[in-house]
Amino acid sequence: MLNPFSVDSVDQFLTRSLRALEGALFGIRRSLLAVLLVFTAVMGWFALQLHMDAGFEKQMPVGHEYIETFRTYRDDVLGANRITVVVKARQGTIWNAPALTRLYEVTQAVMFLPNVSRLGVQSLWTPNSFVNEITEDGFRAEPIIDGTVTPESLDAATIGNIQRATSQGGYVGTLVSRDQTSAMITAELNEIDAEGNKIDYVAYNHLLEEQIRSKFEDAGFEIQIIGFAKQIGDIADGAKGVLVFCAVALLLTALAVYWYCHSVRLTLLPVFCSLTSLIWQFGTLRLLGYGLDPLAVLVPFLVFAIGVSHGVQQINFIVREIALGKSTDEAARLSFSGLLVPGTLALVTAFVSFVTLVLIPIPMVRELAITASIGVAYKILTNLVMLPLAASLFHFTKDYAEKAMTKREKRAGWLRGLARLAEPRRAAGVLAVTAVIFGVSVWQSSDRVVGTLEPGAPELRQDARFNRDAVAISSSYDTGLDWLTVIFETTLPEACENTAIGAYQDEFVDAMQRVPGVMSISAFSSQLRTYSEGYNEGNPKMNVVPSDPGNYSGLAVEVGRMRGYMRKDCSMTAVHLFLTDHKAATINRVIDQVKAFRAAETLEGVSIRLAAGNAGVLAAVNDEVEISELPMMLYVYAAIVLLVFMVYRDFRAVIACCLPLTVGTFIGYWFMKELSIGLTVATLPVMVLAVGIGVDYAFYIYNRLQYHLAHGQPIVKAVEHAIMEVGMATIFTAITLAVGVATWAFSALKFQADMGKLLAFMFLVNLVMAMTALPALAVWLEKIFPRRGPVKAPGILDH
Repeated sequence: MLNPFSVDSVDQFLTRSLRALEGALFGIRRSLLAVLLVFTAVMGWFALQLHMDAGFEKQMPVGHEYIETFRTYRDDVLGANRITVVVKARQGTIWNAPALTRLYEVTQAVMFLPNVSRLGVQSLWTPNSFVNEITEDGFRAEPIIDGTVTPESLDAATIGNIQRATSQGGYVGTLVSRDQTSAMITAELNEIDAEGNKIDYVAYNHLLEEQIRSKFEDAGFEIQIIGFAKQIGDIADGAKGVLVFCAVALLLTALAVYWYCHSVRLTLLPVFCSLTSLIWQFGTLRLLGYGLDPLAVLVPFLVFAIGVSHGVQQINFIVREIALGKSTDEAARLSFSGLLVPGTLALVTAFVSFVTLVLIPIPMVRELAITASIGVAYKILTNLVMLPLAASLFHFTKDYAEKAMTKREKRAGWLRGLARLAEPRRAAGVLAVTAVIFGVSVWQSSDRVVGTLEPGAPELRQDARFNRDAVAISSSYDTGLDWLTVIFETTLPEACENTAIGAYQDEFVDAMQRVPGVMSISAFSSQLRTYSEGYNEGNPKMNVVPSDPGNYSGLAVEVGRMRGYMRKDCSMTAVHLFLTDHKAATINRVIDQVKAFRAAETLEGVSIRLAAGNAGVLAAVNDEVEISELPMMLYVYAAIVLLVFMVYRDFRAVIACCLPLTVGTFIGYWFMKELSIGLTVATLPVMVLAVGIGVDYAFYIYNRLQYHLAHGQPIVKAVEHAIMEVGMATIFTAITLAVGVATWAFSALKFQADMGKLLAFMFLVNLVMAMTALPALAVWLEKIFPRRGPVKAPGILDH
């Protein structure tokens, strides 16, 4: 009598359960398929309501030091979510009536855009742009353009005064380009309006084009626009092109499947089932209140690729069983039973892999994790249940199946040569080569970069209008487009009279000026110097931070009139470090120097806090990606190890399935480094997906290997049979998917093109690992650790 808790008892229980499930599902297949069809129609209606949903706030890591600083002082310093509009004269300078009139018109248009903070708008025409003049009574602040001046009253004398005031106020290089051919308008955006509505960045981008660029750009003037709203809008517009490339990939996949099986019905079946889960996925997202982030738009279609992969394995299994004399119904039942275990194992692994992305405390990434996990979960139903149920309703003759198998065997003849790599001596060579490749890939990928590697918007190509505008602006202005705001925070009483704080900050500014990547610095202490010199008749010797508390306090009041440098009680003063670009290397270098100064130089009662500004937000995102990557990947591999061991209850299976996958992952990191693809919130999910696809290949091959071992075949022969049975389907699927995603290389979006290249490469690398390293490992593990008892085949495989 069997022990009810023994391995054999558990196997028998699982086998009976699987047979019962098969009988129940196939017994009501028509009714079940009808219900699923109605469900698809309902979810399709909701899916049509799904829209793009981008957000600046949801890119910020929750609880990160830099983001806490940003949120605390966001109303006191320069806003990170800004748009910059530049009016550039195509001929001559801006010092003429038409150019200044055009600048006025654009300023007014920007000021009345929705979600714009009017107090945060600045240009030559706004009252917060003023020049300090030294009079007998001290400083007198006058607007660059007097409030009585209108575009109609501009004459040569008035324009001359404006030009002189701009130069005296130090606005050449900030609000006016160094060559004085263009002028800038900056505006801060509120992501939530007064009614509590969140800004629609896709629609806002179109608004900028319609109300600013199209309206004011002509033969005389060029309008350049940059900022998060413009960047994410351009990405979203480009992301719509993913539908074209997905349609191309779908067509290529369908043609390839037809070439493989020579049946229209079997071609449409896996494609239809994968599309069904995509519809359910989009409908579910809409019901949950989510949109589709432009940076995550590829994920649903990547999950679709996983579905096609499993569908081809089902078709391969059904055709093989029909050729062996089974009816279509019997073949479909056997396909359901035989592939439910490895298919579910692979999809559960992919599901767990995506769920681990929730570990990254960035709302956008967590939304992406939910999106991908929903899609993978639905694949279990559509590709492992719905597909064989639908296939059982068809009728295929044995003659068709035999012809299909003959063609398959003819195409797969060369696999016998590949299977010979599993012979012990050749397998040792394969393992040696794999070990060398693994070592080199770990070494080469050790210094891979987290974050962006290119200036401008890395998601867009360098010749995109946004990046052309960004390059033009950054080369014409001194302030730079990327800035890191460092906060000097104090709890000391009467901070506005504490001269030590200003001196301490001045010391910091001096240290940071020599850091590569810092273009310019604008700080509270710098303004104190300027005002001190001005109050002393322009004497350059007085360009210092005052040491007298009364003088210091008086100048602090003057600085407080300008937004972005301090709080009125001097409990916070700011230093804005304008950077040459927002490359990860640039931001990290500057951050490291700030931390080094903070550690080496201290002042009691004063703390230096990082960091606000758009570079501060980017630094926080990069930090979280880097910190979360290793734990996340460890969790993914721990889940894979646990699932493999639960199914096969054999450490050999764990090593054989997981080690090739690890090698493939590091080769992928090496590939990213060579192609200058940084590890970002967009590329990290792709690496996770690559792990999921690699597991698919390994599970299907090892499952057949285990079946033949359970039937008493020696390991080398078992490997040969496994490769001959599922090798062609695996190779076919990998190549088809690789070709499909490779078409994304022609996308207008650089990040989409990079993802296409990376995915195509990872599909093929994991294929090679599964077809070579896995069999070689399996052979030598059997040789080194011979089994003491019979092999147990998982699931229902005795057919």
